[in-house]
Amino acid sequence: MNPPEVRYAKSGQVNIAYAVAGEGPFDLVFVSGWVLSALDYAWEGPAGDLFRRLASFSRLILFDKRGTGLSDRVAGIADLETRMDDVRAVMDAARSERAAVMGVSEGGPMTLLFAATYPERTAAAIVFGTGASFVRHDDYPWRPTREDRVRGVKAEELRFGSSEYLDEHLGYFAPSLSHDDEARAWWARFVRASASPGAAGQLYLMNTDIDVRSVLPTIGVPTLVLHSRDDQVFDVEEGRYIAARVPGAELVELPGREHGWFVGTEPIAREVERFLQGIWDGGEWDIVESDRVLATVLFTDIVASTAKAAELGDRSWRELVEHHHAIIRRQLVRYGGRELDTAGDGFFASFDGPARAIRCACAIAPAVRKLGIDVRAGLHTGECEVMDAKVGGIAVHIGARVAAEAQPGEVLVSSTVKDLVAGSGIEFHDRGTASLKGVPGEWRIYAVASIG
Repeated sequence: MNPPEVRYAKSGQVNIAYAVAGEGPFDLVFVSGWVLSALDYAWEGPAGDLFRRLASFSRLILFDKRGTGLSDRVAGIADLETRMDDVRAVMDAARSERAAVMGVSEGGPMTLLFAATYPERTAAAIVFGTGASFVRHDDYPWRPTREDRVRGVKAEELRFGSSEYLDEHLGYFAPSLSHDDEARAWWARFVRASASPGAAGQLYLMNTDIDVRSVLPTIGVPTLVLHSRDDQVFDVEEGRYIAARVPGAELVELPGREHGWFVGTEPIAREVERFLQGIWDGGEWDIVESDRVLATVLFTDIVASTAKAAELGDRSWRELVEHHHAIIRRQLVRYGGRELDTAGDGFFASFDGPARAIRCACAIAPAVRKLGIDVRAGLHTGECEVMDAKVGGIAVHIGARVAAEAQPGEVLVSSTVKDLVAGSGIEFHDRGTASLKGVPGEWRIYAVASIG
């Protein structure tokens, strides 16, 4: 199979390079890891072997992440939310309504988040050699500390692309190729064509804050977790961690110590084919009935509304509330939010991305201040029950309680929201832990300091 034609999908103002290979009965979107996103160079070497094998039983959709490969170069590296937008743009351009999504290494967390957020577009999720967090936590001991990762960013950028750097990383990714001169030459071309040193450093820094641990239980699509038993980059325990927390997930541990998805491709492809054929039912994907979806909920209300209403009188208060509602509705349209309910002076909305929700909340506060009022806002991301175009469940209650903790003009978020906006440029002040009324346990909350 010859390399497929490269095309471009528009995601916002950015052109995302993509290609479609194979004529299989179902679609498979491949999400690459690290900076390895050079469509042309991938087909020259071992990576092309996996692509050809996957395309033998699927309609394979490949793309270069923004800022890498043949896609537009951009300032910095996009957060997971923007990268999910890119996947949807590529799927739309390739006329793919619903697809299996396969993420490898650094592409794994985004794949898991995509499956939880867009189950209507995701027939199945497959991850290989990945983890749920890139830094150490009490329940996740296999990663370095955040401080260690941050210290490594400058060194990563300074050494990126050098022969020593490439040899070192090939030893981690694919030790079986380390002494193959032809493979080493391909690897050097592939990596250097994929990203600049600055882009590699930015991606390394953004990954530091990736944490999708809280998302795993909300994934409702069939999920396959593949992991090399002696992987030198992501410990096999990280694959086991994911599989144990995604409902119904299947874990397959492959022999060997290769982290690179482009080495030993036949066992990987064989497991992917087996898994997908098992849920492809006579010409269409198995239907997974789900009334639950991962969403970010936003609550706002007017500070000291009772006193303000008494000061203005009924008629003037109604007019003020109408202006307040109009301002919020304009911001919801601007940031892709969905109005779910209003109760007096309070607003309840949902978003499919936490960064958009934060930016919307931060735009609302100064806009309504021109009316002589302040609002408080709170956000939480979690699994919501979908009921007649409305959403409910414990995540909604948490969002409302977070909002109640906010000071006038303040936007507060739960730790889950903070963990999911890595790379967005949004900064926070730690407000410590809080007991949220009616919600079990202590919750860490953060105030939005700046939105970059």
